[in-house]
Amino acid sequence: MSIKSDNRHLYLQVIDFIKENIESGVYKEKDKLPSEFELSKRLGVSRATLREALRILEEENVIVRKHGVGTFVNTKPVFTSGIEELDSVTGMIEKGDMSPGTVFLSTSLVNPSDEDLKHLRCDYNDEILQLERVRTANEEPVVYCLDRIPKNILPPQFVHDKESLLQLLEDDAGHFISYAVTHIEPLGYHDKISPILECDCDTSLLLLKQVHYDDQDRPVLFSYNYFRADKFSFHVVRKRLT
Repeated sequence: MSIKSDNRHLYLQVIDFIKENIESGVYKEKDKLPSEFELSKRLGVSRATLREALRILEEENVIVRKHGVGTFVNTKPVFTSGIEELDSVTGMIEKGDMSPGTVFLSTSLVNPSDEDLKHLRCDYNDEILQLERVRTANEEPVVYCLDRIPKNILPPQFVHDKESLLQLLEDDAGHFISYAVTHIEPLGYHDKISPILECDCDTSLLLLKQVHYDDQDRPVLFSYNYFRADKFSFHVVRKRLT
């Protein structure tokens, strides 16, 4: 079945054709696509045109190409969020109509690291409360969280008993998180974290390193959040300056 010719470049038509086939269920998540030879023949385009379409589809995370194995339909993320909107992991999971949960791995008081000194504006003698958690959606692990909070901003009887750490800091410590500075790093397989999140070797991670500030511009939380890239996607609205 060849694609219908229009005025656009052929590779754009191929992209739309493959996306339509995925949306209609012809190709399902994790399905292997036909070989380049077979697909280019079926669509009536050159292999160079097909390869350009596949390259763009891979950049958009619609497909994944495994060297020597083939091309597969990528898993569509369950949760999406605008990176310009500060939302808790709990909020993102709830917006995906799933039930959030937390598995506590460890809680400890540690000395500040160099990054803590830089981002949390603390002193060498300050103690840092470190929380290591796994966030779940319908009991499936989806995010690994390592959160660091200066102990001196917390009440004496601080107990982490809420799903959302942002809500906990607001309700129990009196710090309303108003904004965060975020750095995003794409990662491949991680020897420690990928097994915790039950990822296979082909599942990548998105690391969000965030410094959270309260409404007095005080840094109160430094987080490393590792998101399963097959479950979460983030986007940003960019406006042109006039």
